[in-house]
Amino acid sequence: MKQVISPAVLTDAEQAQEADITEVVDSIADSRSIIDMSHDEARIYFLKEKSYCNFDLPPYFKFQNILSEVDSALAGKRLSDFKQGNPREYDDINYKILNNKDGRYSWRPMQLIHPALYVSLVHNLTKEDNWKLICNRFKKFSDNPKIECISLPRESLSENSDKAEQITNWWLEVEQKSIELALDYECLSHTDITDCYGAIYTHSTAWALHDKEFMKKQENRPSNNPTLLGNIIDGHLQDMSHGQTNGIPQGSALMDFIAEMVLGYADFLLSEKIESAEIADYKIIRYRDDYRVFTNNPRDSEKIIKFITEIMIGLGLKLSAEKTKATTDVIRGSIKSDKLYWMKQKQREGSLQKHFLIIHGLAHEHPNSGSLTIALNDYYARLMKFKNLQGGIIPLISIATDIANKNPRTYPHAAAVISLLLKFINPDDQKRVMIDKIIGKFKNIPNTGHLLIWLQRITLGFKADYPFDEPLCELAAGKEVRIWNNSWLNMNLQSIISAEKIIDQDCVKKLPEFITEEEVSLFRMDFNSDV
Repeated sequence: MKQVISPAVLTDAEQAQEADITEVVDSIADSRSIIDMSHDEARIYFLKEKSYCNFDLPPYFKFQNILSEVDSALAGKRLSDFKQGNPREYDDINYKILNNKDGRYSWRPMQLIHPALYVSLVHNLTKEDNWKLICNRFKKFSDNPKIECISLPRESLSENSDKAEQITNWWLEVEQKSIELALDYECLSHTDITDCYGAIYTHSTAWALHDKEFMKKQENRPSNNPTLLGNIIDGHLQDMSHGQTNGIPQGSALMDFIAEMVLGYADFLLSEKIESAEIADYKIIRYRDDYRVFTNNPRDSEKIIKFITEIMIGLGLKLSAEKTKATTDVIRGSIKSDKLYWMKQKQREGSLQKHFLIIHGLAHEHPNSGSLTIALNDYYARLMKFKNLQGGIIPLISIATDIANKNPRTYPHAAAVISLLLKFINPDDQKRVMIDKIIGKFKNIPNTGHLLIWLQRITLGFKADYPFDEPLCELAAGKEVRIWNNSWLNMNLQSIISAEKIIDQDCVKKLPEFITEEEVSLFRMDFNSDV
């Protein structure tokens, strides 16, 4: 499949909603949904390192070996055979990477799930009978063709990554289909769930698979029926979270799939409510926790949003009042506001600095948007055309740093631009002065573990030894650091789950001076503007 697509990179599940593809693809997404796989294929998919960690880390972070070793150790066995304690007694079972959301005080923990719990949960989900039950439930969730879920994890069948195909599918099935629906509907309402992953009630995963009333029966409670699949999932989720029943870890395809179980169940309940209300003229497209409701009657839209609200309350979730909006301009309402803004602005590109200031304006008007990551990647592609830059480099670095400072989702992309600009600064001691200033700029921003990882990637490129107060950075620097708490496991698994295994030190030694296109881009670039 020929790719002529502007790149976008997801850092977490929510950012998939910000994904954007700016040119028409030659064919439909070359991929398949997770529920179209056999149980064996699903197991292989979930045990890929890109499924285990689906947010952006530099290329020297490698998880495949440790996942494969744990997979072999647990094959045909139960995790309880390896326990010497209860993981719920500890609050550091998973490793949390703090990611600032707004450049101020809002933050989200991305998690590297403990490999033993992750692999054990994958094994349980992908047993043949269990997988059949799951797929049948999802078929039931999607019985109503007027409510479409577009966000089930997908596997690429092309040279593109799974994440790239997920975004292609979003563009085709959400944005483009929304525009098409303007032919049939006059009203479009948007809404989404507040802090979806952080609020999911772990018991609701069992409700989704077996129905709520069934799970409320005494004989089906976890203590009485521990082998029931819903209880197994619920138990694993609590094991990961110090016994808490609110919230699931964010940052993996597996947890995206678990969230889809709950949200798919909500789709089923919504279909029942709409049918009872005798509303027939509507269409709903859901991408994870984001809903688009199309109707020809505004009152029908209001009723459907009310139904969604009621269902979410019953599941322990709530809608975002700020993001609940309605419009009769279905075409413009189908396209994200940051994309509309950028489509106007990008035609004004001029010199490198003028071009970057226009991107800075986009960052100000539409912070943390998908269009901003696209703009940064296009700018990176433009910089790649230069073999030398004379003057004006430091102002560009200053602009890039300010964009990252106020737009945390752009950390990998802004870091790539900064590293490329630093390549044009000589000698190395001047690079060190600039790095000191950049690091100093971020010192007062809380919860920036993800940023520090990418700042370290910049410094490792030109072999600078900077200390970073983030355990994963210390691990990359060759220090002994505990990432997961293994004390609840026997020595057989403890010896396998060693944090040092997730760093490829040979890769660290061979890093190119600047962050390459392959490290941050999903699609091959096709930047045709004059430099």
